[in-house]
Amino acid sequence: METIDILSIITIAFLGSFGHCIGMCGGIVIAYSSTKVQQGWSKSKQSTSHLLYSFGRITTYMILGLVFGAIGGVATFSNNANGVLWIVAGTAMILTGLSLLGKIKFLTIIEHSLSSSKIYQENFKALLKSQTLLSFFLLGMLNGLLPCGFVYFFAITAASTGDALSGALVMLIFGLSTIPALFSLGFFVGLFNQGNFRNIMIKLAAISVLIYGGYTIYNGYTYISNQDKTLLQCHTS
Repeated sequence: METIDILSIITIAFLGSFGHCIGMCGGIVIAYSSTKVQQGWSKSKQSTSHLLYSFGRITTYMILGLVFGAIGGVATFSNNANGVLWIVAGTAMILTGLSLLGKIKFLTIIEHSLSSSKIYQENFKALLKSQTLLSFFLLGMLNGLLPCGFVYFFAITAASTGDALSGALVMLIFGLSTIPALFSLGFFVGLFNQGNFRNIMIKLAAISVLIYGGYTIYNGYTYISNQDKTLLQCHTS
């Protein structure tokens, strides 16, 4: 994986976590913080519980990355499939960026929440009542399965790597980059709720996504073009 890709993933995930992720997952973080985290707990235990929740999310994300990366690896057996996958990923990124800017409802359409399902609600309530540190990790894993446009976006990016381990790495970097926003949410709720701050972060994330989407489409086009040139040379030689 190239350095520019890693930096782009970190930038998009970090900025997006202060905008989109805070809006979508902030309620869950506040809910478990106010219910599960006890006032008598030490700062270190409180910090550990929040980190375990985030590590639970990241574990789920990495599993998704492994699966999508493996799927992408199978697709690369055909000549132009990898290039097409890059173009699909880039197009999804551009749609995500436009959605963050409020131009289209791409994220709204694909983010059909599972939180209303009976299975999810039962498991969520059970984990919310538990006071064990393990329950924070399991709650994070559970919420990592919630439909999220940003997760889909990076899952497609993971698939475009064409490798299971690289796909897991993409999702690991994504998950780690979202920790600062969600970890500190309980301490700076007032700041994150300010419209101007969130709007700025969302716009910065949207611009980053649009730029990276264009770059990804270009990579896909270049890959297909090079494949076509290679095949032409083989036929003429």
